[in-house]
Amino acid sequence: MGNPCGEIRSGAVDTPSLTASMIFHRIFLTTMKAALLLAAGALISPALAQPGIAAGAGSVFKTDQVRAELMAHAPDGLGAGKPVWLGLQLAHQPGWHTYWKNPGDSGLPTVLRWELPTGVSAGDIAWPLPQRISIGNLANYGFEASALLAVPLRIAADFKPPPGSDQIAVRLKASWLVCKQECIPQEGEFALSLAVHGSIAVHRDVFEATLDAQPHTLAQDAASATAASAVQIDGQTLKLSVQGLPASLRGRQLALFAETPELIETAAPWTQSWAGGIWNARIPLSSHRNSSPDVMPVLLVGEVGGRAQGYRAELKVQGDWPAASGEVRGASALTPPDAVPMTLWVAMVGALLGGLILNLMPCVFPVLAIKLLAFARHAGDRRAQRASGAAYTAGVVGSFLALGLLMLLLRGTGESLGWGFQLQNPAVVAALAALFSLMGLNLSGMFEFGQILPSGVLGLRARNPAADSFLSGVLAVAVAAPCSAPFMGASIGLAATLPATEALAIFAAIGLGLALPYLAASLMPGLARALPRPGAWMGHLRQFMAFPMFATAVWLVWVLGQQSGIDGAAALLALLVALACLVWTLALSGRTRVISMALAATGLAALVWGLGPYIVRPVTPAADGASTAWGSWEPGRVEQLLAGQRPVFVDFSAAWCVTCQYNKQTTLRDPKLLAAMAAKNVVLLRADWTRRDPAITDALRQLGRNGVPVYALYQSGKAPVLMSEIPSVAEVRSALAGL
Repeated sequence: MGNPCGEIRSGAVDTPSLTASMIFHRIFLTTMKAALLLAAGALISPALAQPGIAAGAGSVFKTDQVRAELMAHAPDGLGAGKPVWLGLQLAHQPGWHTYWKNPGDSGLPTVLRWELPTGVSAGDIAWPLPQRISIGNLANYGFEASALLAVPLRIAADFKPPPGSDQIAVRLKASWLVCKQECIPQEGEFALSLAVHGSIAVHRDVFEATLDAQPHTLAQDAASATAASAVQIDGQTLKLSVQGLPASLRGRQLALFAETPELIETAAPWTQSWAGGIWNARIPLSSHRNSSPDVMPVLLVGEVGGRAQGYRAELKVQGDWPAASGEVRGASALTPPDAVPMTLWVAMVGALLGGLILNLMPCVFPVLAIKLLAFARHAGDRRAQRASGAAYTAGVVGSFLALGLLMLLLRGTGESLGWGFQLQNPAVVAALAALFSLMGLNLSGMFEFGQILPSGVLGLRARNPAADSFLSGVLAVAVAAPCSAPFMGASIGLAATLPATEALAIFAAIGLGLALPYLAASLMPGLARALPRPGAWMGHLRQFMAFPMFATAVWLVWVLGQQSGIDGAAALLALLVALACLVWTLALSGRTRVISMALAATGLAALVWGLGPYIVRPVTPAADGASTAWGSWEPGRVEQLLAGQRPVFVDFSAAWCVTCQYNKQTTLRDPKLLAAMAAKNVVLLRADWTRRDPAITDALRQLGRNGVPVYALYQSGKAPVLMSEIPSVAEVRSALAGL
């Protein structure tokens, strides 16, 4: 029957009663389970850990652009029902600014992450009135000079301070984007100790001024005040009508701030007028709108007596929204790419085609070639071929479903994961390298599993004839999953946004595409008759297939070198040599075999203990000396360059992605293309996803993708342009022509 090692057998080539697959399956499953458990543990533990505050964190954090201070205000002390406020004050150097909750055309809002005692919880930020900040043809919303981001605390009725103490500890981790002509992402950690009893009012003036300047909410339940308040959709324009504003604002020009990002054209001209006590405005919709809300919250700001006054209204939307062209942006400062809406069926067709193309990827070839060898051996048994094809398909589809489910479950815990996440763990890479080395050694004839297998294991094949084919499907997925073929990127990206059932249907379609050639061959008698009859050639082919296995192991060692450095790669090579030595002792006999195996096993264990830490130790990726034109992608770097009117081309790649490496050596190294990019003043950035990086995962998600390779061309004020998974020079030059 179909064997995952394609007849990696325990005896001579023409001896059908002996098989190597049984012991190989146990080794494979044991190593993969251990590696995946290590990976899952490494991935889940950060998600469950509480955010920490660095030792020595205080209430003030300073940079060259911002002075940030954590403040508290509890004039009546800490207690249930009493006013208690925390606040982060950002004092900006001249010319610098941070952002409001809707940053406008670019930017990121400030994010506050609190650590509070049990019984104490934080509310939402009471955002101050923002300013319109124009940079070129962009309009942003944010704060210059100084701004206090105040947050109310809720004290539970049963709250009790820590035993033996009258103070509570407050910790904060804050991140913000501060910009001038360039933008710099910054992060600060803060800590305060607050007395439970007594007044906390050292910053009374700052808090009272901020809270007094909070926008007033227009009464939503007073028919006389809101009867004419609404938003009417008129094609690509919104017609706003607001009633109930104070008489002191009538006839004045008001500033409008929409709370929903990417809903209106922030920098475009718009008109406003008064009709008695009703304020009217006509505002163009954003060409990259990404939402269609039923209620549109807006902030209107006017100046009376030299003081800004703000009024917030939640306006009911009337009419039908036109089709939206954008995708959900999340926390990005960028507009999402234009995309044709994709139904589930279209995504599944793309996934099926992508899985089919995976069969042409070099990482999958060794397994498929061995499967064809096994297929030829059973050319005369049609029933066995059909059973083998069905079992292989079940193994492939089931493995894709398992990987997809694991990814969705881990993402449900808050983890930033994407397709191919398993090879972001060095332990998994090392386990696969050992697995393929063992396969190569067995195929080359160094050892035969049948010499050491108990009779019960040898009889397992007879009792479960489809097990070989099923597990060979598992092996095919193990090496194919990190690859990304055309059509797969958009489908997997969509799967990450769908309910679990629909997402798993897409993963199943990828698996069916990968298994389809072998399944079709098992159901077509004509193909079996066209194959050569079993003979001596199969023994030679078996030995030859050891070399693709060794080549795959070499690739995995190189991948590990990208993750753990030259020391990690050398440590893995040493372990593989020790493993080969242990395998060699299996061919010995008598007392020499026992002693040699004991010494080899002891040496291997000692090397695992001593060199294992080098394999999993992270290192900073080395720069690609052959392509110095490429810079390193960092969070906020694209926004910074776009703010300076520089187009940006980002290569999202990973060392374990074979398609990525092919593109690096072909299209992305083409001298004429690089010259064309330089002529257009395009900045080249490379986002290395070889090791797990939540920031890169989030950036991919904002582009509607969930794996690599991804190639995106960013331009200020426009949606990113996405290339195909294997872009041609002509495709990239066509995108450059639009700059």
